[in-house]
Amino acid sequence: MSNTALFPGSFDPITVGHVDIITRSINLFDKIIVGVGINTTKETMFSVETRVEWIRNAFPGNNKIEVKSYSGLTVDFAKQCGANFILRGLRTSTDFQFEKAIAQMNLYLDAKIETVFILSSAQYSPVSSTIVRDIIKHNGDVSMFVPSSVKF
Repeated sequence: MSNTALFPGSFDPITVGHVDIITRSINLFDKIIVGVGINTTKETMFSVETRVEWIRNAFPGNNKIEVKSYSGLTVDFAKQCGANFILRGLRTSTDFQFEKAIAQMNLYLDAKIETVFILSSAQYSPVSSTIVRDIIKHNGDVSMFVPSSVKF
């Protein structure tokens, strides 16, 4: 059985922190599927198609990374993709508390899918999609917080 990880998120937009987690995790897994979640209760700034394209363009030619969009439960999408791991990045202790609860619920839903946490690199800890969107809304320069594939 291959070790496939699903790295789920809204990626609205993808940040250098996300790229760092994926890049540092790629050697741990045979494949990483970046799952761009469609959450009907969450208003996004960028279309799912744009977010998928930005992520694909951030990893050109890397055949160990796939990008797909999905809706519904993340654990169900992981099963559908054949992923036996869910990959999550942790920036803060608050992230840990939130992610721990989700990981434990996912274990109830499917005990065969394990969650793996990767700590963010220190320089990326303050970077979040929420803060990047706020900077964009106020016409600020986000080029240092997003990969070069993110074009407006």
